[in-house]
Parts: sequence; structure tokens; C-alpha cells
Amino acid sequence: MRIAQYAAVLAATGLLALTACASGSPNDAGDESSAPAPAEDVTFDEGTTMAKLNEAGKITIGTKYDQPLFGLMNPTTNSPEGFDVEIGKIIAAKLGLTEDQIEWKEAVSANREPFIENNEVDLVIATYTINDDRKQVIDFGGPYYIAGQDLLVLSGNPDGITGIDDVKGQKVCSVTGSTSEENLKEAGVDVLATDTYSNCLEPLRSGEVVAVSTDNVILAGLADQNEGEFEVVENPFTEEPYGIGLMKGDDEFRSFVNDTLEESFDNGDWAAAWEKTAGKVLETPEPPTVDRY
Repeated sequence: MRIAQYAAVLAATGLLALTACASGSPNDAGDESSAPAPAEDVTFDEGTTMAKLNEAGKITIGTKYDQPLFGLMNPTTNSPEGFDVEIGKIIAAKLGLTEDQIEWKEAVSANREPFIENNEVDLVIATYTINDDRKQVIDFGGPYYIAGQDLLVLSGNPDGITGIDDVKGQKVCSVTGSTSEENLKEAGVDVLATDTYSNCLEPLRSGEVVAVSTDNVILAGLADQNEGEFEVVENPFTEEPYGIGLMKGDDEFRSFVNDTLEESFDNGDWAAAWEKTAGKVLETPEPPTVDRY
């Protein structure tokens, strides 16, 4: 089923609670955490990042706070929720850490590489597209999901936008420092750049822009969060492999992250994380193939 259709069905039947992207929230009563229990009696080679995090009893993870389904701050629990958050919990558990030993730090598109380079976070899991430019300064684990860039328009699509060709030369909103912004500019689109995708919605409402553009899963969440106002064109024009950002050259940590992801694909933890979060709107996809570059 296509994204907009699936979201509409869930909205119509009242099955979707937008801020219930993670287990145990007030909007998702009765759901158990999809994160596995912390690994017991784990040992890591001395001097590795894994050993340091395990011994410190803490990991700092950067994630988005305004991305429905993937990373959204719950004002009641004051904790982020979503698929990216659940992936972080899976990795923390493999390090022998509990959920309350994760320190979450808000990451926006423009500060993800600096956070990693300046040791402000240990990982960034934040709808973070793997690309060659970013791989010059950081490394990636994954991918753990493949998205595609699309367009969000006003409900009813009054401008009749069917794809990227229809917005060339027109103004479209995206986020500063994102792959989406770069892709739009390369396609000949006039970009209105802001700090978060949620801040693109008012320009769309007012007619300052004809569309908002980023990955389809993010747009689906925004449309569903604002029921009846927007719709996704559903004609992706890119593939966006989401990766886990980490310090450049930390090959052992990267291998650990990749091993953990592959294990979660096989043992059902990845699917459980999806179904607790993005799976409330989107069908469960097949896990991608991890890149062992």
C-alpha cells in the first residue's frame, strides 16, 4: 500500500497516535519496549570505543526531535521517540547499557557532522543519509533503512504537482545542510531553507512555497501529524540510505554497529522497532544490506 493511502486508512480508523512513536509513552499505553534487554557479561577489547562506553555506563546519541515516526520529542516524557530512537536503544543494549543510560542530544541536519567531529556525541541516528561528501569527514554504520526524497503539497494538490520536474524554477522549502536541500538545488529548484522541517509547514500554508521536500517517510509523518492539510505526491526521485554517523576512522566501532544492525535484522529486533514506530503508518520493509566499505 502506498504511503498516503496507508496513512489515510490509519487516520480514518483512529489507529494512529502521532506522538506514540516509542514504547511506554502515555499515547501508546500497554505497549512494551521494542528495545532488547541489555546484554549481560559483555566484554570488549581494551581501548575500544565499545569498552569505554560500557565502562562509563553511558552513551550519547544525537537524534532529531521534530521528525514524526523517526525522532519526535514527547513533551510528556521529555524524551525523543521513533524508529531512530529505537535503533539507538538496540545498539545501547548490545553495549550492555539500559535505556536510561542513553543521553539524547538534539541533532538538526546542519550540526550532525560537527557533533561527531567534536566528540559531542558517540553516534548520530537522525534520518542521516549516507553520501560521499559526509564520508570524507565521518564514517557510517548501516544503512538501516532506505528512504526516497519526495514532495509534500497542500491537500488536494491545487498546483497539480506530480514530481520534481513540476517545481523546477519554483520555491520549495527544505532544511539547511540536508541532502534534500542539495538535491533540490541540483535539480534547478529555488530553495527556501530553514532549520527544521516543521518550520517549512507555515510557508507552505501561506503560499510562500509550493512544496516541502525531504525523505518520503518524514513527509508522511508531517502529513499525518497535520491531518487533512497536506499530502505526499508519492513520486520519489532519489534513494536515501539512512546510516549511523560515528567518528572517522573508528573501524572497530563501525564494525560493532554493523554487526549489531545485522543481528537485529535477523532476530526480529529491527522489525519490532519499526512496527512500534514508523510501522504505525508505513508497511514494514525488508531490511537493507549493510555496507561493509
